[in-house]
Amino acid sequence: MALKSRAAKVRKKQLARKRKLAAGKNKLSTKNNLIAYSFILPNFLGFAVFTLVPMLFSFVLSLAKWNGVGMPQFVGITNFTRLFRDEAFTRALLNTFVYTIFTVPFTMAAALGLAILLNSKIKGRNFFRTISFFPYVASLVAVATVWRFIFSPTVGPINLFLSSVLHIKNVPMWTSVSAPAMFFVVFFSIWKNMGYYMVIYLAGLQGVNAELYESAALDGANGRQKFWNVTLPQIAPTSFFVLMMLIISSFKVYDIFLNLFAGGDNQLTSITRVIVYQIYNTAFRGLDYGYASAMSMILFAVVLGVTLVQFHGEKTYGQQGGES
Repeated sequence: MALKSRAAKVRKKQLARKRKLAAGKNKLSTKNNLIAYSFILPNFLGFAVFTLVPMLFSFVLSLAKWNGVGMPQFVGITNFTRLFRDEAFTRALLNTFVYTIFTVPFTMAAALGLAILLNSKIKGRNFFRTISFFPYVASLVAVATVWRFIFSPTVGPINLFLSSVLHIKNVPMWTSVSAPAMFFVVFFSIWKNMGYYMVIYLAGLQGVNAELYESAALDGANGRQKFWNVTLPQIAPTSFFVLMMLIISSFKVYDIFLNLFAGGDNQLTSITRVIVYQIYNTAFRGLDYGYASAMSMILFAVVLGVTLVQFHGEKTYGQQGGES
């Protein structure tokens, strides 16, 4: 009996010790969670106040008619059906698609070419990397003003060269005719942004295993074959990330068009309007917040679709990386 009572006491002490350890771990876990949430909370509050709530409010407004005064009037899907009959919106959407189709591949090609060149061992490599990145960090207003002067139809050096040296009579109207204007803004966007994506590509290139190039050289591969069979497959996740980021930023473009083409009244003509400008113009000039919100929901759907594709692609590349 004495042995049994002693064993029972030992078991009770062990259980008490385990409960005490468990309680201590729970307190520590709760404390760590509270610390983590305290760091997350300021950022989440900012996101909720300035992004989440306005986004939900915009969705509600897309189903209503409201000019900013009084109570919104519910109109159902009228704003959305109106979109497809609105020539100004369809033209802005078309301009955005055309801009995206031309900007994305050429920016990727320019950034990758720069990255490959500046990843090689050349003299003054760091200097040229800095120069290539400079347009991205330079003031958009300042560089847009310089470019507007360079491509000015009347006094710009480009048109003066075309007319006086090459004797071209009908010089392009870079800022007032549809095709030259789109070429102008696409060329500017590539020059402005390729330095940023060059840095991303440089990071991807420096992660390529050098042994793969050595193996390819032993197999007799030349530079072009190494590029197609080693470099491109190895930086495919980087290229996919750059592609998604470029598509999203191209659909949200606004400031570039405004700084390059806006006149004294800060307005864009139909040939240079993009969807974000159309949303802004409808909401803050036309005071039709419900209709502008419906436009923003279309833009949101496009960006959301691209983002979902990006998440799926990153998951796929992550699985491939884990298997290799």
